[in-house]
Amino acid sequence: MLNRVDLLRIFCAAAQAGSFREAAAHLGISPQAVTRAVKTLEDELGEVLFHRNTRRVHITAYGQALAQQARLALDGLDELFRRNARDDEAAIGGRVGITAPQALGRRVLLDLLLPLLQRYPNLQVELRLADEPTDSVSAQIDIGVRVGLIRDRRYIARALAQVPFHVVATPQLLATTGKPESLEALMQRPLSALIDRNSGRVWPWMFADGQMLAPQRPAFVCDDAEAELTAVLGGLAYGQLPGYLAVPHIRSGALVTVLDGFAPPPWELFIYRPQRGPVPARVRLIYDYLIERFADPASFPTHR
Repeated sequence: MLNRVDLLRIFCAAAQAGSFREAAAHLGISPQAVTRAVKTLEDELGEVLFHRNTRRVHITAYGQALAQQARLALDGLDELFRRNARDDEAAIGGRVGITAPQALGRRVLLDLLLPLLQRYPNLQVELRLADEPTDSVSAQIDIGVRVGLIRDRRYIARALAQVPFHVVATPQLLATTGKPESLEALMQRPLSALIDRNSGRVWPWMFADGQMLAPQRPAFVCDDAEAELTAVLGGLAYGQLPGYLAVPHIRSGALVTVLDGFAPPPWELFIYRPQRGPVPARVRLIYDYLIERFADPASFPTHR
């Protein structure tokens, strides 16, 4: 059960955001938890804090006055703790377990984390890279990054960016084989195939309107996305690659896209926390930092 300070913090977040959903995303809790906290506070005070319907919420005059008083009280409480904290910002340290897909972790996540780890030398990041979801309990995961669906509804997840998929080849391979103008023509070109390590089967290529096609006679087969990228860059085959792998090479001219009009809907990139409840300062620091970096197209380019 939440105490009065927790209720006021949630209420102030909702008052500032103007939306229970946005407040929930900022706090790392569910929108339902925000609704329950506001309702509990209203019952305790005997006043309506928000007018709400199925589409929006609007703070009442009483709620505005309470929010102003609550912010002053909470700021004073926070200052009390800051003055008496044992560690200052520079001393934030300790282990933080992070999981991410292999290629994303090596090609993107490490580069994003390096400036923060240099600034906070007492942080110890333990990185678990796996394309399959990692067991958060046994691996002691504090933060996860995943592209696609988050199936475990116990996790606190937030969508940060969209990841498109591009069909690409080298200019030399295009000159040799001719640019395909249809999916049928593409299937006649030398293609790469990525194997699902769980099933041993080839991942199908995805296209608009839910179309999925599996390479019948692939020119290159592997079970690693970075190896596939190397083969495509080497001119061995066409590949369908996620934006975070393809875009740097598209921008440099090393790869060229084809059949852009047949591109599938992009997948979402999520950041999540497996654990509810209090968040240590070291975990919150990295979590908030990664939210900012992944949401910035300049830091995480996936579109040309």
